[in-house]
Amino acid sequence: MDPEQQAPVSESAPLTSQLDIPAWPETQPGPLHDPEYRGLRWIFVGPHGLRSGWSVLLFTFLFILITGFVGSVFSKAHLVDRKMGFTPTGALFGEVVPFLGLLGAATIVALIERRRIFDFNLTGPRRFRRFIEGLIAGFVALAALVGALASGSWLQFGPAALSGAAIFKFGALWACAFFLVGCVEEGMFRCYLQFTLTRGINFWWALGAEALLCLALFFIDKGNGVWGVYTVALAGLLPCWLLHQATASSSAFWQAAWVGSTLFGAVHTGNPGESWIGIFAAAFIGFVFCASIWVTGSAWWAIGCHAAWDWAETFFFGTADSGNVATGHFLTTSPSGAVLWSGGAVGPEGSLLVLPIILLLLAALLVIYRREKSYTLTVAA
Repeated sequence: MDPEQQAPVSESAPLTSQLDIPAWPETQPGPLHDPEYRGLRWIFVGPHGLRSGWSVLLFTFLFILITGFVGSVFSKAHLVDRKMGFTPTGALFGEVVPFLGLLGAATIVALIERRRIFDFNLTGPRRFRRFIEGLIAGFVALAALVGALASGSWLQFGPAALSGAAIFKFGALWACAFFLVGCVEEGMFRCYLQFTLTRGINFWWALGAEALLCLALFFIDKGNGVWGVYTVALAGLLPCWLLHQATASSSAFWQAAWVGSTLFGAVHTGNPGESWIGIFAAAFIGFVFCASIWVTGSAWWAIGCHAAWDWAETFFFGTADSGNVATGHFLTTSPSGAVLWSGGAVGPEGSLLVLPIILLLLAALLVIYRREKSYTLTVAA
C-alpha cells in the first residue's frame, strides 16, 4: 500500500494550506532511514512503521481473541445470554464484551505503532462539545424521520408503554447501552479503521477490498439486504476514481471512507431483520460519520450522533431497530401502509425516507462546521 499519513494541525491555519503542510503528531514515528527496506522488513514495515494492512490484520486477530475470552467469562457468569432478548441489561452487558475487545486490541496496536490510543481520530478541538452536538443531531435526525413517517400515515402512535420512574430508569439504561454501541462501532470503523486505512491505502487497494467484500457476500450471504452493500460499493467507485485521477491529497481519506462505510453496511447484514434500504442507509450514515471527522477533527460528533439516533429509535419512539423491538421503550409505534415507505418490520431505517434524512444530516454537518476544519491528510513521499 502507498503510505499516507493524517495529522492534526492548528485550527487557525487557512483551509487551503492545511492540505499541503506536513505535520506529524508527537507520537507518530518519523520515516525510517533505510531507503531500501529489503527482505522481510520491507514486507511488514513501511516508511512510517507497521504497514496498515498488517495493522488491520493484527487488530482483527486481537479483537477476536479478546472478545472471545471476555465473552466466555461473561457467559459463564450469566451476564450475557442470547435468550435474554432485546433488553437494556442484555444490550448493556452484550456491548461491554466488544468494547473491552476493542479497547484491548487498540491499546496493543497503539503500543506497537508507538502512538497513543487517542491518536485514532479521538483528538481534535472541543471534543466534549462535539459529542453533545452529535447527541442533539442524532436525536433531531431520527425525530425528523419519525415525523415524516407519521405525517404520511406510514407510522401510527399508540399509548405510552412506560410511566413515572420507569421512564427514567429504562431511559438511563438504554442510554448507557447505546453509548457503548456508539463507542464500539465508531471506535472500530471511524476511529481505528479510518485512521489506519487513510495512512496506507490507494484507489487500487480500495477497489480490491470492495471487490473482495462484494464477492464474499455473493457466495456467503444471499439475503438480509446484500444489494445495499453492492449499491454503496458502486456509488463510491466514480468519486474515488476521480480523486485518484486528480491525485488529490485527500484521496486516501475518502478511499478509506469508501471501504470502511461499505464494510459497515456489510456487517449489518448479519442483523435478522434488515432490508437493502436499511443496509444502504447504514453504509450511507457511516460515510456521514467519516465526513464528520473531516470537518470536526475527531470522531466524537459521530459517537454522539450514533448513540442518540439508536436511543431515540429504540427507547424514545419505540420503533423496530433492524427488526427488533426493545423491552422497556417509552412510546409505542407501529408501521402502516406500503413497506417501501413505512419500513415495515425493519423499522424507520428500512423506509426510503431515511435516505433524504441522512442527506439532510450530511448537508447540515457540512454547513455548520465548514469553517472549523481542523483535520488534514499528509501524503508521505
